[in-house]
Amino acid sequence: MEDVQAALDGGAQEIVLTGVHLGSWGKDLSPRRHLRHLIEAILSHTSAPRVRLSSLEPWNLDASFFELWQEPRLCRHLHLPLQSGCNATLRRMARKTTQVSFAALVDAARRVAPDMAITTDIIVGFPGESEAEFAESAAFVRQMAFAGGHVFTYSPRPGTAAARMPGQVPHAVRKERNARMRQILADSGARYRSRFIGHTREVLWESAVALGPAGWTLSGLTDNYLRVHAQAPQDLWNRLSRVRITAEDGSALRGVLVE
Repeated sequence: MEDVQAALDGGAQEIVLTGVHLGSWGKDLSPRRHLRHLIEAILSHTSAPRVRLSSLEPWNLDASFFELWQEPRLCRHLHLPLQSGCNATLRRMARKTTQVSFAALVDAARRVAPDMAITTDIIVGFPGESEAEFAESAAFVRQMAFAGGHVFTYSPRPGTAAARMPGQVPHAVRKERNARMRQILADSGARYRSRFIGHTREVLWESAVALGPAGWTLSGLTDNYLRVHAQAPQDLWNRLSRVRITAEDGSALRGVLVE
């Protein structure tokens, strides 16, 4: 809490909780605590305008966790690494999730916060991934309608169990599957962004570039992780502004400031 308050005293507008296995926070404390307790403490005992969570493993969460999003200062963005949408591949990866449990988690989040941006990580070409398994994974990723994500091509690491597995997928096939999966996520991300054209959202400006007499070009993020560009007559870096979203701008959105 001291670190959070120090950041706020220094002018931070958004607190980001991040770490390896963030969802395991508090398990080593006595009495045992859960990440929700830390989030509740920050929201209750500080004036942080925004609190954002980084990547969370899905098996560290349950439906009750999403009750936290009744607090509007908690950013409506969840990054939930899926890694594969195929149950057989998930078992070989030793991932502690399934299609059913992951979909139930996403559904619980969206019931509480319908605008929630849910992003993910996917690995393609894991050993043993047949074309049928990849097709199953791709279909599930489409079904989840992610707001975006990262796609990684599996590469063997010496000494790992995966490197010794049979069914190593040829590099050319892995590369081709990566392109197909990236397109699926790009399409679902575009559909998600388009939902907000015409809406007014609060944006935290992360960069401001001077244009001389024309003012400033701004770039920032909404709480639900939409990249927004706009122009302003003054430097609004590290400020929160209400912005009306007017159009798509590549993989971002464009808007105008609302007085």
